[in-house]
Amino acid sequence: MKKINFILFLLSAVLYAQAAPTFVDYDNNSGVRLADKDYPAVISFDANDFPGVKIAIESLQKDFEAVTGTKAQTHADGHIVIGTLGKSKAIDRFVKRGIIKQSDLKGKYEKFVIKTIDDKLVIAGSDKRGTIYGIYELARQIGVSPWYYWADAPIAKHNVIYARHGEYTDGEPAVKYRGIFLNDEAPCLTTWVKNTFGTNYGDHRFYAKVFELILRLKGNMLWPAMWGWAFYADDSLNSKTADEMGVIIGTSHHEPMARNHQEWARNRKNYGAWNYRTNKTVIDKFFREGIERTKHTDDIITIGMRGDGDEAMSDEADTRLLKNIVKNQRKIIADVTGRPASQTPQVWALYKEVLEYYDKGMRVPEDVTLMLCDDNWGNVRRVPSAAERNRKGGWGLYYHVDYVGAPRNSKWLNVTPIQNMWEQLQLAYTHGIDRIWILNVGDLKPMEYPISLYFDMAWHPNRYTAANITDHAVSFCRELFGDHQADEAARILNLLCKYNGRITAEMLDANTYNIETGEWKQVTDEYLKLEAEALRQYITLPATHRDAYQQIILFPLQAMANIYEMYYAQAMNHKLYKLNNPDANIWADRVADAFRRDSLLCAGYNKEIAGGKWDGMMIQKHIGYKSWNDDFPKDIMPKVFRVANTQPGGYVFTAKDSVVAMEAEHYHTATDAAEAQWTVIPHMGRTRSGLTLMPYDKLTDGAMLTYKFSLNGIKTNTVKVHVVVKSTLDYPNKGSLTYTVSLNGGQPKEVRFNENLNEKKENIYSIYYPTVARRVVESVIELPIDSSAQDLYTLVIRPNDPAIVFEKIVVDCGGYRPSYLFMNESPCRR
Repeated sequence: MKKINFILFLLSAVLYAQAAPTFVDYDNNSGVRLADKDYPAVISFDANDFPGVKIAIESLQKDFEAVTGTKAQTHADGHIVIGTLGKSKAIDRFVKRGIIKQSDLKGKYEKFVIKTIDDKLVIAGSDKRGTIYGIYELARQIGVSPWYYWADAPIAKHNVIYARHGEYTDGEPAVKYRGIFLNDEAPCLTTWVKNTFGTNYGDHRFYAKVFELILRLKGNMLWPAMWGWAFYADDSLNSKTADEMGVIIGTSHHEPMARNHQEWARNRKNYGAWNYRTNKTVIDKFFREGIERTKHTDDIITIGMRGDGDEAMSDEADTRLLKNIVKNQRKIIADVTGRPASQTPQVWALYKEVLEYYDKGMRVPEDVTLMLCDDNWGNVRRVPSAAERNRKGGWGLYYHVDYVGAPRNSKWLNVTPIQNMWEQLQLAYTHGIDRIWILNVGDLKPMEYPISLYFDMAWHPNRYTAANITDHAVSFCRELFGDHQADEAARILNLLCKYNGRITAEMLDANTYNIETGEWKQVTDEYLKLEAEALRQYITLPATHRDAYQQIILFPLQAMANIYEMYYAQAMNHKLYKLNNPDANIWADRVADAFRRDSLLCAGYNKEIAGGKWDGMMIQKHIGYKSWNDDFPKDIMPKVFRVANTQPGGYVFTAKDSVVAMEAEHYHTATDAAEAQWTVIPHMGRTRSGLTLMPYDKLTDGAMLTYKFSLNGIKTNTVKVHVVVKSTLDYPNKGSLTYTVSLNGGQPKEVRFNENLNEKKENIYSIYYPTVARRVVESVIELPIDSSAQDLYTLVIRPNDPAIVFEKIVVDCGGYRPSYLFMNESPCRR
């Protein structure tokens, strides 16, 4: 049995690379029974343990109910024992007896040990978050994803739950402080909060949901939203809730001393200028009030100062002034806390121009963490040198998957490729950046996957390599969509992140890709193919899994695919408009259709997914940027042009690669017969349409089609003209239907295209069946041409019989390659 458990341990370590090895089972009678429908889980804990542990236990009780249908109970003699070393008598007894090694917990940071002892499952933590992580690890393994609320991850139902015998842990985190930054929260997050919680700010109910997610993902820190909200001031319970639950609060790079920017902005008339040189007394008082309200928490204090509204403090780096600011801030921290400033964790964010202060020699005390940053687009700007790495306060990283700024805002969708984040976080960690990692996630949704990847890498940065990084996506998708769907979902998710990472929707326009080389069509087709594959998977999912799939994969894929279709259509519209081609109008309509579909997709996200739970989360403007920001009232449809003269004909083609390929309906002129008119049959044939004289019971005398083309300087004596017609049979039984082809007034050549389309012995299997099954007849007529005299040629086709349907004409000057669709149409103008 021990051997089997060891094998299962190794297997589970591979399958669930981002978490502790799997210790939960649903049909293992030899393990510890945790719960079943008639036997509720019973949890025991010490009343003296941390409040955050008790809150997590309350969540675990509900998690058991979600899985088994029966809420877990609490009792002094439960078979699930939970506690923190030094705060739980039961855990301390296990350690004293040597059943749990003291060395596994004492002095460890945020570590949990989960162990079966006799008929009990014991979760022991080295500290409060260690215990909390152990609780949420159990919740995760019984089937409750960290994303059960924020992405509607499905919860599988089980009648019985066992714990395998053994001891399990996920060790200690590599990065000490691991958090997210809610930022740029208007209009999406603010609207959703108003619709969901009824407040104009994030209150403690909202933040409790965010804190729970962070803890379930084994994070421990938050920079709260700050555009229009003030975390500390809006709701006095916000800070208290964070502290009780076990989440460390910090403030962003331009909000020093635990004060939110809005606290100053709302009272600017009373406070005066945000200028330390001229308004030191007021600002110091403002700073002191911030430290006063956080002195009994674990909050990390941001020091330094930037200009008002996240701008530079001055045109040039005034290091003398900033040194004085930091000195005074440190004095305030010491005065308020009653202990040396070095005992209060602090961070100085070297964001944007602040890095210039450091480069000019500005230094802060060794206990302060120096936070380096990316370039707002996922590229780490700086790493510490070998000589710099050993500072006591260590180094931090501020990283973005959401950004407001040049060249354009990136707020709508996740556009970070999986490999890019992995590669840059490896760069940071390898160079000693391991004290604080903060990820700017904007509205939180729809950044679910990068948030998970970020937290998992912060815990185990070296677990992932270039060879196995996509395994992380597989594990993520397995948790949300199940074992059988995980590989395909991860493949689609990986490609979605890759494709979106090419360029953001906000920066995409009609000129991004090359329309002439076919690049635009290629990238658009890649999205459409992936969308079709996602839809194919979506319909195979149980109904319980579809909300999550829409949020994580389907919606962002459909939304971006549609944006690509829209700008591709705009590029085609502009191209054809310049050629006076009436097809420009078709593409203009496609732009309008895609623009309308974009709004419908976003409305569906807001009003339909999860029964309208996420109303407001997808109202971010993303079409119509002309500058870096979204300072325009609503999405703006891309500009299109329409050709006024839409009369048929007038096309002039140009050879490309020694071939002129022309759709039959794109003639230069068409002459009707006395009682029959040329009629386009849309979508007939292999490519665009069919062209024929109707009605079919009238004579074709006098009818003809002319096609004009340029050889673009090609010199040749003969050309081969491929005329493609529908495989109409000799229905009058006259021997064959015929048409003639002539070039530049030369002698017409008659084509008897269907004389062998019959069931005679010599034709039936070799010609008749193969031809009619392919539905077209391709005739090749070789004609002389004088290419030295001119460069504009006229090809004339005259039908001698009714019911001949022309589909395509190809003039081959030596470059024709066999093609089932008879080559792409050549460039043309009108």
